[in-house]
Amino acid sequence: MFSLIAASVFFLLIHFGVSGTRLRDVLVARMGAGPYQGVFALVSIIGVLWIIHAYGRAPTVELWGQLLGLRPLAFPVVFLAFLLAGIGLATPSPTQAGRESKLSQGTDIARGIVRITRHPFLWGVALWALVHLIVNGDLASLIVFGSFFLLAVGGTASIDAKRRRIFGEDWNRFAQTTSNVPFAAILAGRNQLRGAVSEIGIVRPVIAAAAYALIFVFHERLFGAPLV
Repeated sequence: MFSLIAASVFFLLIHFGVSGTRLRDVLVARMGAGPYQGVFALVSIIGVLWIIHAYGRAPTVELWGQLLGLRPLAFPVVFLAFLLAGIGLATPSPTQAGRESKLSQGTDIARGIVRITRHPFLWGVALWALVHLIVNGDLASLIVFGSFFLLAVGGTASIDAKRRRIFGEDWNRFAQTTSNVPFAAILAGRNQLRGAVSEIGIVRPVIAAAAYALIFVFHERLFGAPLV
């Protein structure tokens, strides 16, 4: 269990302690944006592999136990998580690494899934992690999926703070027409849901749904555990 805790702490520290902070600004200034992103991606992959390895070897310490009765509810929520993450990855947004220049397009970039939230991928990860955390009900799952949930939710605020610090008024104009929390900007009248479906199109949801179907069918074979 110590290795799993260490891996989770390491993964959180490299994100909250480096990415989105002024330390990142210093490292980018010294290394260059490209090399920094490459090193950070490599370290992140190492962190994820460490977590996976430690999670597979962690002892089972039940807390509230598996909530199998929630599985029928968990499946559609995870499907929604896949839609948010998949469509978000395939939708250009200035919140994505390397796409900050799109802020120059002003509020026109707030289209499709970005009308709903400017962080669709991270909210998808948050939903996925929260469902797995609740349904599994053991200490190792609490550590792993709790870490991913914290990283996803905290990451939205971290990215916002970094963009605001670097891009100032350009970011503020974009942020004013979108929201971090899903649907908040729409409910506040700062954006409209109308047009989002046509802007998203059919290809992105189909690919996300296909990814969900593959995981649904091969989950136990890939991860050595029943679905959810």
